[in-house]
Amino acid sequence: MVRFLPLAVVTALTAAITAAVSPLPLRAQGSLFTAAPVEQSRFILVAAPIGKGESAQLNIYEQRSSKRPCYSVSGSAPAVVNPLLATFDFTGICNRYIDGNGYSLRIGADDLGTRYRLSVVKTGSDVELLAVPTRDTSKPTLLIARTGGPGQDFLQLVMEPGWQLMRRQYGKKTLGHLYVFRESWPDAGEASTQP
Repeated sequence: MVRFLPLAVVTALTAAITAAVSPLPLRAQGSLFTAAPVEQSRFILVAAPIGKGESAQLNIYEQRSSKRPCYSVSGSAPAVVNPLLATFDFTGICNRYIDGNGYSLRIGADDLGTRYRLSVVKTGSDVELLAVPTRDTSKPTLLIARTGGPGQDFLQLVMEPGWQLMRRQYGKKTLGHLYVFRESWPDAGEASTQP
């Protein structure tokens, strides 16, 4: 004898089976994490020399406590940074972010860490921090910060208008990862450059 199930039961069973065998929908790139504000005055962006100084990489230093200074800055355009944290055990006093594990690019709700890399480029007359597209090279290269002049020392990078640092957040938990952040994409030509 064949028994018929009510339509509501069949619909519920079909939905449950479909959910069990179907892959979960992918979240939008930026929806897993959010961005939380930080006290900007506690941070400094630095073009840190590599080798003899012909090239440089981005370092971000954070002053976490007032126990002792993590860095000092002298001069301007370009300002030279003395990374004092390299001379003592800075645990609990300073944080140092030196690669893509510590920082990435975010614009609005989009976490662009896999689509853009942050790169320090020497132009001859300046040192610039650029966001360079890694997947789609037709996307714009973005000018984020500059030193205001050339040099081979540790140099302070000053952010262009609209850029700031934010901290990655998962739910209500603030994480250690930093975002080089902008609320929206720059207008064409406002903060774009060629690599």
